[in-house]
Amino acid sequence: MSNDLYKTRVFSSEDIKREVIRNNLQLVMSALEEKGYDPVRQISGYLISNDPAYISNHKRARSIIRQISRDEIIEELVKSYMEKK
Repeated sequence: MSNDLYKTRVFSSEDIKREVIRNNLQLVMSALEEKGYDPVRQISGYLISNDPAYISNHKRARSIIRQISRDEIIEELVKSYMEKK
């Protein structure tokens, strides 16, 4: 048996929050693509206007994206973009 099971693990709440945001955006993007929408345009429209009608109800996508504040989504998108540079 490995000793790793008995070691204390430290998780960053910021890392967990970022992962939840990423996963939720992936779910929303997938649902929008399934319905034939351009996820970049739809999510951009939602973020700019705050109009949830930009996001389809397919697979609860609208409900999922509204669980996260627009500010947090934008912050995560910018961070992700800057990390790739």
